Amino acid sequence: MKVLLVGSGGREHALAWKIAQSPLLTRLVSAPGNPGMAALGEVRAIGATDVAGQVALAQEIGADLVVIGPDAAVEAGVADAMAEVGIPCFGPTAAAGRLESSKAFTKAFCARHGLPTAGYEVFGTAAEARAGLDRFEPPYVIKADGLAAGKGVIIAPGRAEAEAAIDDMLGGQFGRAGSRVVIEAFMTGQEASLFALCDGEHYRLFGAAQDHKRAYDGDEGPNTGGMGTYSPPPALTPALALEAERRLIAPTFRAIAAEGAPYRGVLFAGLMLTPEGPKLVEFNARFGDPECQVLMLRLKSDLLPYLHACATGRLAELPELEWRDDCAICVVMAARGYPEAPLKGTEIRGADADFGPEVVVFNAGASVGEDGVMRAAGGRVLNICAVGPDLNTARERAYAAIGRIDWPEGFYRSDIGWRGLASA
Repeated sequence: MKVLLVGSGGREHALAWKIAQSPLLTRLVSAPGNPGMAALGEVRAIGATDVAGQVALAQEIGADLVVIGPDAAVEAGVADAMAEVGIPCFGPTAAAGRLESSKAFTKAFCARHGLPTAGYEVFGTAAEARAGLDRFEPPYVIKADGLAAGKGVIIAPGRAEAEAAIDDMLGGQFGRAGSRVVIEAFMTGQEASLFALCDGEHYRLFGAAQDHKRAYDGDEGPNTGGMGTYSPPPALTPALALEAERRLIAPTFRAIAAEGAPYRGVLFAGLMLTPEGPKLVEFNARFGDPECQVLMLRLKSDLLPYLHACATGRLAELPELEWRDDCAICVVMAARGYPEAPLKGTEIRGADADFGPEVVVFNAGASVGEDGVMRAAGGRVLNICAVGPDLNTARERAYAAIGRIDWPEGFYRSDIGWRGLASA
């Protein structure tokens, strides 16, 4: 099977790593890819949102399957364009992808279909939003409506911080993504992420993880795209996962199809485990980053048949997915200054060492020049991932590997997995 993988980050490197293990694979091309993905197949310098370029490349290589990694490619309509030329695509259409690309759409969708989530209001001007704060209690949850690389959410402890967040978002901080803001009621509880594959009609649950969004230890600092994750999360018990499936996952797939946009791909439900049960924080229309990394490490089944089955409406024909009993963890190493202004171009040594069979390093934002030197080229740069028979062992392996990487200009959280360890 010839596969085109769209994207270039740590999530896509993890997908390439898993896809490359499939005996069904005959050719893997990643676009635009990264140096880590280049070691697993070909890479082409075509942007993830260059829809015409991606279609031309898929046709050139005779792709049997296109796999969309990033949310921006979903919003750009890569799946729609592949459908027009008859190429199977794992990833939702732009219409189905509105479950992620517009928080206002999703909140209204939840209201239409009775899905459990926080109360909310949508505002198009700063004056209206500031006035709307009167109808909410602190802390205030302020969200940019559109895609903002995981950074468009502010939890403001007081009125002044909430008004500043509103002014920033509607003042252009996130461009078109901040043309509207959503203010939500604050929910209490632990967060967890539940995943499901769907072929437009049938679905399968696809594991769970728990993320760490804040930049610094102790859940301090600004929100980021994710500083680390682990799987499985003890907080999401089988009973709670079943409740979330019954009240959120299954109804969402039925409802989005009934609204004319059948969902094909992976749906990531960010959950708040409240005293009243799981409630939706947000949907993502793709594998999470860095959640994907730990899921790929734990997945025992061959991933490729399931991706292809989702794209071709044949998911019901496949057996249940098999998972390793091990725990997996991912620790993100980011460039100093992330998420506001990451320092780029700094040299990284030792990331390509052999850390043993239970540790994998995924390239999230590092370049390798003609001199063979690895350098930071983004905000989140390396994903140090490990598996172990328990979370503590996996964690020790990941941090031991980090201790061997020489990158003074990088930083990472030293407490990834703390909630899981606390509840063990």
